[in-house]
Amino acid sequence: MNENNNFLFAIVLSLAVLIGWQYFVIGPKEAAQREALALQSANEQPLTLSSDDPLALTPTNTPRLDEAPLAAKTIALKEAPRVPIMSDQFKGSIALLGARFDDIALTQYPTSLDANAPAVTLLRPATERKNWQAQFGWQALPGAELDLPNEQSLWRLTKGTTLTPESPITLEYESKSGLIFTREISVDHDFMFTINDSVQNTSSSSVTLFPYGQITRTGRPQTSQLFVLHEGPIGWLGEDGLQELSYSDLLDDGPTKITSRGGWLGFTDKYWATAIIPPQDATVNARFVARGAAQVEDEVYKSDYLLDGQTIGAGQSANVASQFFAGAKVVDVIDGYADQGVHRFDLLIDWGWFYFLTKPMFAALQFFYLLLGNYGLSILLVTIIIKIIFFPLASKSYVTMAKMKRVQPEMTKIREVYKDDRQAQQQALMKLYKDEKLNPLAGCLPVLLQIPVFFALYKVLFVTLDMRHQPFFGWIQDLAAPDPTSIFNLFGLIPWDPPSLLMLGIWPLLMGITMFIQMQLNPPPPDPVQAMIFKYMPIFFTFLLAGFPSGLVIYWAWNNFLSILQQSYIMHKNGAEIELLNNIGFRKKQPEETK
Repeated sequence: MNENNNFLFAIVLSLAVLIGWQYFVIGPKEAAQREALALQSANEQPLTLSSDDPLALTPTNTPRLDEAPLAAKTIALKEAPRVPIMSDQFKGSIALLGARFDDIALTQYPTSLDANAPAVTLLRPATERKNWQAQFGWQALPGAELDLPNEQSLWRLTKGTTLTPESPITLEYESKSGLIFTREISVDHDFMFTINDSVQNTSSSSVTLFPYGQITRTGRPQTSQLFVLHEGPIGWLGEDGLQELSYSDLLDDGPTKITSRGGWLGFTDKYWATAIIPPQDATVNARFVARGAAQVEDEVYKSDYLLDGQTIGAGQSANVASQFFAGAKVVDVIDGYADQGVHRFDLLIDWGWFYFLTKPMFAALQFFYLLLGNYGLSILLVTIIIKIIFFPLASKSYVTMAKMKRVQPEMTKIREVYKDDRQAQQQALMKLYKDEKLNPLAGCLPVLLQIPVFFALYKVLFVTLDMRHQPFFGWIQDLAAPDPTSIFNLFGLIPWDPPSLLMLGIWPLLMGITMFIQMQLNPPPPDPVQAMIFKYMPIFFTFLLAGFPSGLVIYWAWNNFLSILQQSYIMHKNGAEIELLNNIGFRKKQPEETK
């Protein structure tokens, strides 16, 4: 029994350390980094670009709008014409000034459950704080005296009036260098834009141009800062594989530059993302870069790529096709784009290390949701199925625990007899295990094998968009949000909104109660420190999980309840006494039990 208690203690302590590390180490570290950036911002210069660095090719004769004064940007963008976007999933517009994607609202995803809640705003123009935008174009080698379209170039709309899945639009920019740039933009019924860029050289000399794409994000977004979810710069870049960078690391460590064949890169939030996708057969020079500022909202983050140069002779033309994703991380949609040829685009959703378990877990939840019409019921049913699958392993574990309980008096006697001789004590215990055909570790291994599965389910419930704004029953109207009730205002009877620390709802309380009962099924560990930790652990986790998505808390409470039934049944079947009544003081031990 001690071995099982030690093992459970190690698991709980490890989880507490991981969560504590996020709150007490990572948070203060990032705050210190922001203070350091503020101190050095007075002497900080904009990012310098080297002409011998292919990742930093930028025309020297084109001023960058994101470095212009905010007032100038506001006037320019407000006065510039726009092309409306109307799609099944979003609405917005494309600014003809710079031909930038900087205005998208996800109409199918309101910000809250309120009847008049506005739609989630994904892309914002440079006139707003924390703007998020994407651009595509062509660059030339530094020193080349070419008039190329940039952030302040005004394009003409030559075809179409509104961008829809049925009607693409065409933009055109004619430069003073004899180059005519044509851009056809189309959008599908979900979240993917296709950008076909072409350049016609009407001058008398050849030019070399480099296609590029970039996503710029101003202001560090608020993230969950939990180790189970990546939020920030992301990309899949050939042999270098998946790139997941944090905003703070990008500021501290400088630019990350990777050359790959095809791939994609961008930024991801918990539920939303943007990604620029070059031709999948092209050599891609990709870069993640950041510029610090005194205020967090003024920091600038960028994901961009540069393709190999194309030499365009006089009278000739060149073209390149790129894609731009901007929308919600819907699993089926993301997987569909991966199937259509965007290499490993499915990794835009953070499935974690146990990818081979997490994806099937989501598929099971989705399958039962389609049958039952309620993700809460789907969670309950999938938990039962997991319990059934692991019943043989769990049964073996509980049987071992029951046997350990039966020999507990003999183990206690051996420890008393050989309390001054550790070697003799271990030899006597090993002989007891052999005579009883008992392997103490047999109770640990089944539990260990189940951890990845349960963590995979936890991951699915936490990161997937499907849980967002999905109701269960009663007061739970959003499985992705915490339980909105609190015991400190008598679950709404008192007209007072407690602070977040005191939002201790009904489901977290049920989770804490079931966790307490499950832990009381076994005798307390002999070590007083472990006994004290086990005593207060349910209280700790009740407050800790109160702020977690209610879907996770429902799963945890339900899993605890099933474990209580399962363990009680197996222990009763094997003749082991259930210690619940003894441990909570409802039944006193008989004198012979205390000898």
